Amino acid sequence: MVGGFEVGAVPFNPDGWGPPDATVTPTTTSTLPLNVPFAPFSRSEKLGRIADFTRNLNQGQGGAGGRKNAASDSVFDFTADDSFPSAADNDSSFRLVDGKPPPRPKFGPKWRSNQHNRPQLPQRRDEEVEAKKREAEKERARRDRHYNQNRSNQNQPRREAAVFKSSVEIQPEWNMLDQIPFSTFTKLSFSVPEPEDLILCGGLEFYDKSFDRITPKAERRLERFKNRNFFKVTTTDDPVIRRLANEDKATVFATDNILATLMCATRSVYSWDIVVQRVGNKLFFDKRDGSQLDLLSVHETSQEPLPEAKDDINSAYSLSVEAAYINQNFSQQVLFRDGNKVAFDEPNPFANEGEEVASVAYKYRRWKLDDDMHLVARCEVQSVVEVNKQRSFLTLNALNEFDPKYSGVDWRQKLETQRGAVLATELKNNANKLAKWTAQALLASADMMKLGYVSRVHPRDHFNHVILAVVGYKPKDFASQINLNTSNMWGIVKSIVDLCMKLNEGKYVLVKDPSKPQVRIYEVPADAFENDYVEEPLPEEEQAQPPEENAENAEANGVTNDVEDKEIDAQA
Repeated sequence: MVGGFEVGAVPFNPDGWGPPDATVTPTTTSTLPLNVPFAPFSRSEKLGRIADFTRNLNQGQGGAGGRKNAASDSVFDFTADDSFPSAADNDSSFRLVDGKPPPRPKFGPKWRSNQHNRPQLPQRRDEEVEAKKREAEKERARRDRHYNQNRSNQNQPRREAAVFKSSVEIQPEWNMLDQIPFSTFTKLSFSVPEPEDLILCGGLEFYDKSFDRITPKAERRLERFKNRNFFKVTTTDDPVIRRLANEDKATVFATDNILATLMCATRSVYSWDIVVQRVGNKLFFDKRDGSQLDLLSVHETSQEPLPEAKDDINSAYSLSVEAAYINQNFSQQVLFRDGNKVAFDEPNPFANEGEEVASVAYKYRRWKLDDDMHLVARCEVQSVVEVNKQRSFLTLNALNEFDPKYSGVDWRQKLETQRGAVLATELKNNANKLAKWTAQALLASADMMKLGYVSRVHPRDHFNHVILAVVGYKPKDFASQINLNTSNMWGIVKSIVDLCMKLNEGKYVLVKDPSKPQVRIYEVPADAFENDYVEEPLPEEEQAQPPEENAENAEANGVTNDVEDKEIDAQA
């Protein structure tokens, strides 16, 4: 039989709430435990704080004095009562009933939050952590090593290439008159009427249309034309321009190369210089002997740096010499060399009698800049082709690939399938050169401009080249494609002409700043650049000529032989 539960005697307190002051008298027997205090509670407190049946009330009474001084934040904390002397010991042996792991941190290694959840294998866990840390350190060190290596290979040449040199050494006695930022050039606009042809000189060979069918798989070796002479005569050394100046045909005289340099000045990065001579009411734009205008820049507007060492085959100077050599040979190889030529009114004004010259025709054209101001320029075309019994004049130029890793596009793989991507890359890396070629074709009113893609046989062989493709463009269409505005081109020329016409008689030089997009005007002595033959040594063929003939060619005609000889001299 199950025994009943005896509640015991419950005293009544008529004076208030709670048990009376003396709940148990010595004569009264009770089954309640002794010395149990009354603990008031609030509704917000958990029930476990008021009645915890897991407590052991039979522990000793010692150590109660130390609890009196312990601070308590709650009036319902049992530890502050002397009736529970073992509260401190119970707190030290407290065990959390909730077994959920603590929340993992959002950042940091995962093992920090997991190491407390799995204490059964602390040694193995530490070894795994250490192994992962070592692997992470190795990976970080490897990435840092590759990063520093790439940075030293790329950024260091970029820093060296960023320090460009001036094309001409500025002398202390030169007086700087003005400096014009390129930002003012972009806002200029000027329209000129159609030019008139004054004199046509030279002779042209016909273009071989079979070169239009060349592909990278059917490439052709680039030939060398050492016996043909190419002329790079400046304005004041041109006998035809001197004759036109004496006849007062114009007030401003220049060449197509000099005009194209001015027209495309805003796209230039490298330094260049143009000599300006004011003689009476006439203005002559010249180039120095051995000027950079005779060469062709390579990767001028590219973000990839080129080696600065002049003897490096991929330096800016070596590539410019190589590009000029390729351009000259390409312009002669794509022709029918059968003796059939189109001759003009006058022969080549710079060639001696019986001398073999390159296929070129000179157009001396006159533009009207103002009511009392005309400009005469010598323009060049390299070939002619007959289409439907009508002759069309061509300009021939060649783009050269020296190392695919600099441009990022391999011509041998991309020319057939992605020719537009190759041209876009060249427009990005050689914006100034292509714009100058287009401006020269527009000045000469050429019907077509042919662009050849010439590459090295091997990236480290800068003497042997192959022709991979030849593409033709109409100059006006190509100008609109590369965003070359004709009105802006003539606006730049007109502004510089007006500025120079306000100067006094004398000699001046326009210098493009090597590090800033601006051009400076210096006043120089009258004998400046007269004996400036330091930069370009004479070719071996001219050195072998008799002194009388050599002097005649150098002074009167301004002959420049094949650039390949200059390259050999520079390499030597």
